[in-house]
Amino acid sequence: MDGFARGLRGTVFYRIFTINDKLTHPGASVTPLRKPLGKTPRGGRDGEDLARLARALGHPHRVAILQFLRRGNACVCGEIVDSLPVAQSTVSQHLKKLKEAGWITGEIEGPRTCYCLNEEALARFRELVDVLL
Repeated sequence: MDGFARGLRGTVFYRIFTINDKLTHPGASVTPLRKPLGKTPRGGRDGEDLARLARALGHPHRVAILQFLRRGNACVCGEIVDSLPVAQSTVSQHLKKLKEAGWITGEIEGPRTCYCLNEEALARFRELVDVLL
């Protein structure tokens, strides 16, 4: 067995190949993108934008929040907590991650914050995913 998989009491561990493996292990297989991700007109990187937006979708509750905001077609304040089976503090943490990634916007109205889906982020995500497909 080579350095990529070793047995430990009958258990085999597998290593995921990376692009660097192509340089150090010529037999490694790395499939390039059909269209490379390049610079955006705003001066940022497409790959960085895609990673930021996709990372924020890494939890089912965050996806549910975006679906809830999309269905409502309006900004909501307190209804998000009622739509999920988790505590208000947990919803707040998920909203914070989504806001940091740019998926949603939040406006303070009195003692509450109202959240809206950022349609520009949705369009940008679609554009970036289309490059991959």
